[in-house]
Amino acid sequence: MKKYLEILKISFKAQIIYRMDVLFQLLFGITKIIFASVVWGVIFGSRSEVAGFTLNTMLSYYIVSSFLSCMDLSDITGNEMTWRIRDGTFSKYMVVPARVFGYLGAQTAGKAAFYLTFNLIAAVVWVLLFQIKFAITSNALLIIGALLMAALGLVFMLQLNYFLGILTFKFQDVWMFMMIKNNIVQFVTGSLIPLALLPQPVIDAMRLLPFYYVTYLPSMLLIGRNGEELLSGIIIIAVWVAAFIPLNLFTYNHLRKRYEGVGI
Repeated sequence: MKKYLEILKISFKAQIIYRMDVLFQLLFGITKIIFASVVWGVIFGSRSEVAGFTLNTMLSYYIVSSFLSCMDLSDITGNEMTWRIRDGTFSKYMVVPARVFGYLGAQTAGKAAFYLTFNLIAAVVWVLLFQIKFAITSNALLIIGALLMAALGLVFMLQLNYFLGILTFKFQDVWMFMMIKNNIVQFVTGSLIPLALLPQPVIDAMRLLPFYYVTYLPSMLLIGRNGEELLSGIIIIAVWVAAFIPLNLFTYNHLRKRYEGVGI
């Protein structure tokens, strides 16, 4: 465990070098909230409520969901694996005294921890600057449950991107898989629009998928809604996380035999 903590620390410190990356990451999150505020301001118009949301709760949802989605840097893991395997330099991960998933996961966690501070500052500045009546629950159980669910969701996304990266051992190009995944995830996690606006049968179907619990449900819980789904949500996302552990182990151990790259 100590070695993974050291990897996390190194990754955290390395982010200080890339100041422009941090700036663009913050601007992306802020731009998304600005766009949402303009669009939903027009949609609400003279109406006080849409699908159970007031304008303040809708903007609060977007602030929270943007914050959570900015914390998901798992794409880095899949892209890193794909590039290293294609480039023949994946050998470096096969000789270090750490599991590949743990090594890449610790690196991603270090980057996410660095961005956490700045994304939190950006969210607070946004609320104060535009005087949004930020609607967040005071229920400690919902807050703790939402944070736990969001953490499990980030682990699942890391597992998913790791799995797609592993496929590079077999397929010449997995960028198509990555692109399809990114486009789908943007919608099904509720990052674009709250899933509460969709027809009920669609929502019921999405509850069976892990993406529902990555951004959407934690965001809803933090603004004080969907509390009845807290326990079932944690169980479902935990089951998906547990299911991907043997899947990734089997896929990696099976496909790595195809790797012929050299060089560290």
